[in-house]
Amino acid sequence: MRSRMKHLKTLFWGFCLWLPLQTAPAQPVDTVKAGPYDNGKMWTFENPPIAYLAKTYGFQPDGAWFEHARLSALRIIGCSAAFVSPNGLVATNHHCIRGRLPSVSREGESLLDDGFYASSLEAERPIPGYYADQLIAIEDVTDAVYAATEGAQTTAERAQARQDAMDAVADRIKAERGEDVEVQVISLYHGGKYSAYVFRRYRDVRLVAAAELQMGFFGGEGDNFTYPRYALDFAFLRVYNENGRPLQTRHYFQWSTGGVEEGDLIFVIGNPGSTSRLATVSQLEYLRDVQVDHTLRFLNNRLAAFRDFYAGDPEAGEAIDIRNIIFGISNSQKAYAGRQATLDDKMIMARRADAERQFRRALEGDAGLQASYAGLFDRIAALQEEKKALGPAYGAFRLIENPRFSSATLRRAIYAYRYLTRRAPEEARAELRDQLLEVQDWPRVLEQRLLAARFAEFSTYLGTGDELTRLCLNGQAPAAAAAALLDASVLASAGATRQALDAGTLTLDDPALRIAAAFVPRYGDFQSASEGLAAQEADLNGALGRARFDVYGTAVPPDATFSPRITDGIVRGYAYNGTMAPPYTTFFGMYDRYYANGPGTDWDLPARWLHPPADLDLSTPLDFISTADTIGGNSGSPAVNAKLELVGLNFDRNIEGLSRDYIYLPEQGRNIMVDVRAIREALDVMYDADRIVLEITTGRLTATEAEADALMQ
Repeated sequence: MRSRMKHLKTLFWGFCLWLPLQTAPAQPVDTVKAGPYDNGKMWTFENPPIAYLAKTYGFQPDGAWFEHARLSALRIIGCSAAFVSPNGLVATNHHCIRGRLPSVSREGESLLDDGFYASSLEAERPIPGYYADQLIAIEDVTDAVYAATEGAQTTAERAQARQDAMDAVADRIKAERGEDVEVQVISLYHGGKYSAYVFRRYRDVRLVAAAELQMGFFGGEGDNFTYPRYALDFAFLRVYNENGRPLQTRHYFQWSTGGVEEGDLIFVIGNPGSTSRLATVSQLEYLRDVQVDHTLRFLNNRLAAFRDFYAGDPEAGEAIDIRNIIFGISNSQKAYAGRQATLDDKMIMARRADAERQFRRALEGDAGLQASYAGLFDRIAALQEEKKALGPAYGAFRLIENPRFSSATLRRAIYAYRYLTRRAPEEARAELRDQLLEVQDWPRVLEQRLLAARFAEFSTYLGTGDELTRLCLNGQAPAAAAAALLDASVLASAGATRQALDAGTLTLDDPALRIAAAFVPRYGDFQSASEGLAAQEADLNGALGRARFDVYGTAVPPDATFSPRITDGIVRGYAYNGTMAPPYTTFFGMYDRYYANGPGTDWDLPARWLHPPADLDLSTPLDFISTADTIGGNSGSPAVNAKLELVGLNFDRNIEGLSRDYIYLPEQGRNIMVDVRAIREALDVMYDADRIVLEITTGRLTATEAEADALMQ
């Protein structure tokens, strides 16, 4: 019954994701016009929108303003963050670091559930393998990259020349600076422009504080990508210098005491991950029919497998941190559902088609541009048809080697087949052997579900009569066939695999390896064909990017590239479900949700929050929204006012904002931020984190006498 209810819940949220994104045609599709900012407002720091801001808001920041904004912001692994004190204190989202909490939890602790607060500098915990990047310089290297590709005759030669040029740029900058920097040459406008972004990388990052999971992810999967929201999604880190002392920095965002009101102008500064707003209509149609569609089906299948396993054995699930895996898949599943709904929306596609028509007319109106870029759109469209022909293989083999989503047995079979059949030097064979032995077991029940899901995908995409499908299923249903293979194959167990390798008894007669023998060559052919088409498309996208840059210059922002951007927005509610979504929520609303849903739900509260102190101000703004242009990767991004005071931390979008992969629609789309007033109230009243409150309000670092002596040495 529980499994069925979860399935119904998935269908319900899928319907909710679909419904708001559908726009009833109020006019004939062929009369729909593109909006002036359909491509969004993810401005780069190398081309700051000074004139636009002056015209739109009467606000004209200078170069120093943009420099302070850039140097105060950070890029962390998969997310964004910001310095919030002169002592290296960093604020970001809880969900950006929750996957790291198990690695810093000690025996008997569960920092993910219980939260964490370091009451002293000494108690701040180093996070293994973590780092933060600060953008310290930008250099336009377009000419150098273009020059390197001149004379190249083939797609492969151009790709290699381009990569060599980018590597040479990075090596030169590192040699010139003589310091520990990371250089990333970023392709903007799909190759219309290349910029070298120079980052200072901080490698000693420590955990200072984190809310409990139930507060950071209050509302759980049900509230994800929705609004109103009531999540206290925050965490604090600290950057230490090479001497093991808190980093001293002039550039940080001061903590706002007044917060925001409806109508206020704000800026979100972060690292939006990826968008496809500059894609052609034919490319969007390929995404709709193949890539997004097949990926969404894949995520639905995997989410069902992980949820069903966790429901049946929560204790085993906790042992492999399955909640974070489910959170990640669920987040992706909702995002892809929103993408699919956007691409299925005829009015949105009509706006993209009109933007393309305007672009093509601009090219055709200039004889020089027309000569340079003739036939470009047709060549891109023809390439999409070639990609569609690979669609069945794309669906069948999607993420088959990904360790977080796929069957361990099947991955071992792929690696074992390569190890046993490839003629390679001993060193290369040793690497193949290590790759095979590094595959970790899933619990048996979960492994069977994941293997069955893959067998079902073979059947769906390749057909029941396909040789690979018949070999995998052997006349059985996917679940039964998966169970039979796990019973028969040595590769079903990491321990048995190692024993067979050591004993020399692992052969191609193993049933999993018989599947691999039928699968791996086809998989290799698919990968080779896909890579070839991707290289051709990169070439064409580069030409299209240069054409777009020739026509529009920097008036149109480039697609997101997980590189630092700044976007503007207004704090504003919106109409939905026959009412108005408020610009912000409060702790009152959070407790309303708790009492309406009760313990044991996604709206449960940690113990300390069940009976809060009398001085907790429940009217404190908790989460707020704006029209700022954000997407995945912007999690943890600082939201600041015109004075560059921190007013919030971006953590999500509403459902109506899920269209932003392909188009920016600010009428109802909103980004969602946790309010700094709520963070401070929680630190002060609920967590008794006095030293952090003092630091964010005064900039003073509180240290014990011993710590102060150590810092002075």
